[in-house]
Amino acid sequence: MRSFASLLFSRLRTQPGGLPPLRALRSTALWGPGILVMLADCDAGNVVTAAQSGAQWGVRLAPLLFALVPLLYMVQELAVRLGIFTGEGHGELIRKHFGRAWAWIAALGLVVSVLGSLITEFTGVAGVGEMYGLSRNVTLPLAVCALLGVVLTGSHKRVDRVAMLIGAFELAFLVVAWRAHPDAATFSRQLRDLPLAQPQFLWLAAALIGATFNPWMVFYQQAAVADRGLTARDYRAARVETALGAVITQLLTAAILVAAAATLGHAVGQHGLQSVGDISNALSDVVGWQAGRLLFGAGVLGASLVAGIVCSLALAWGLGEVAGYKRSLEQRPARAPWFYGIYAVAVAGSAFVVWLAPNLVALNIAAQVSNAVMLPLVVGLLVALARVALPPPRRPRGAYFWLVCACAAVVSIAGLAGAVAGW
Repeated sequence: MRSFASLLFSRLRTQPGGLPPLRALRSTALWGPGILVMLADCDAGNVVTAAQSGAQWGVRLAPLLFALVPLLYMVQELAVRLGIFTGEGHGELIRKHFGRAWAWIAALGLVVSVLGSLITEFTGVAGVGEMYGLSRNVTLPLAVCALLGVVLTGSHKRVDRVAMLIGAFELAFLVVAWRAHPDAATFSRQLRDLPLAQPQFLWLAAALIGATFNPWMVFYQQAAVADRGLTARDYRAARVETALGAVITQLLTAAILVAAAATLGHAVGQHGLQSVGDISNALSDVVGWQAGRLLFGAGVLGASLVAGIVCSLALAWGLGEVAGYKRSLEQRPARAPWFYGIYAVAVAGSAFVVWLAPNLVALNIAAQVSNAVMLPLVVGLLVALARVALPPPRRPRGAYFWLVCACAAVVSIAGLAGAVAGW
């Protein structure tokens, strides 16, 4: 906190003409891509996976969420470091240092993760609409128009602020968890009884790992940092922001899991969930029908929309870095047609798929498990880039480097083992 305060006050002192504190605050960590990408990480797929975990296994998987915080920070901090000190995006650096083949492999993983995430986001939007009797014929086109409208402004500041405002509705999950009145004695017994031999338990553990580490998060944060032109002076603030975001996203996910453990286990038992509506209905039995639907609906809708913006932009940026077309939110659509075109096609196409398909919880969870399977590739390329692309003084080294490698190896092995066991 002292370092953050020092940075803030030093910026206030150096503002020309003594700019107001609010304007200075907006230039610090609280208005950057780190918070935004973490809010997007707690998306509809994350919500469904956490709720399914709580419904079937109580709070037994909650410690895993908090154990992932350090690696989540270290991964995204490397993306920030690369974006600031190279000024280039993730795909661009891979192509430059490891060749086009590896760049396209990384881009393929990005496409898979983004399309899987977008389908879960629109599944969440459709599910919230159906809770209130609105057909997906209405909610999906409205969501597409909203996502296109936000990004077509062509401004980082406006996109970031609108997305963060939408994402703030995710704080409703904390209220839901509090109102669910979790029982400490029951949770304590569950934490002493971990069914490590159960394939479904390991499958959901892999899904929570994949929900935490989405490949598009690395592409987005590095590209956003580079596109905004952040410099070494912004590095400390960006690190604070990334650390804060890592804690917030895992707290929000844990809140969903705890609320589900306190309510959904009694409502659906070990049979699991079938839709977003199932989660809302079960929570409403305890929280209150109107309050439960409103709080949960606002949280899921906010999570779905902000994640839809972020992961679609990550796809447009990532493919642009590999293919070489113009890519920037600071350029109007006419000057960067491929960038905005890919964003629009990804959003509209995913909405169309959800319009055709049923709202299945199993599909959401499988998408998260696929992210866990891709984690070794994502982290491996990121660490390799940090060792060769960064200026020597900024490269991770010594104990910290080996800590990153060890944590990544343990989490990757756990994710792969859970995916294989639950297949």
